[in-house]
Amino acid sequence: MRICVPTMGEKGLDETVGEHFGRVPFYTVFDTETEEIEVFSNTSEHMGGTGLPPDIIAEHNVDTMLCGGLGGRAISLFEQKGIMVYVGAHGTVRDSLKLLKDGKLQIATDENACKDHAHHGERFEQGRCDDPTGKHRKGH
Repeated sequence: MRICVPTMGEKGLDETVGEHFGRVPFYTVFDTETEEIEVFSNTSEHMGGTGLPPDIIAEHNVDTMLCGGLGGRAISLFEQKGIMVYVGAHGTVRDSLKLLKDGKLQIATDENACKDHAHHGERFEQGRCDDPTGKHRKGH
């Protein structure tokens, strides 16, 4: 299985998970069968390039995506590509892989998707979309 994690740099398993999967500079892929690591740049339209992150990630034969959180449209695009998405990832890539292995990440659904980027409260003051419960939605 090839597992992708949005990351802030190129340090492989020791890299920090990015807070917004579509606007991270890199994606790190871990192959559970070969234990090989691939890091590639986010060349999506979010970073001045072309295409959407799910399209670019799918080109790298990814089976599973781990991220802090993401919107419903992105979840739908990943589903169309046959990529399973889990939310609640944090820390390093290594930490997030362990969370997945331990069953501590949630499958991304419309119910736990980020509804907008107008977050409030201390945890979301920088527009983070990583609340897997979805409790940070506007109006709470």
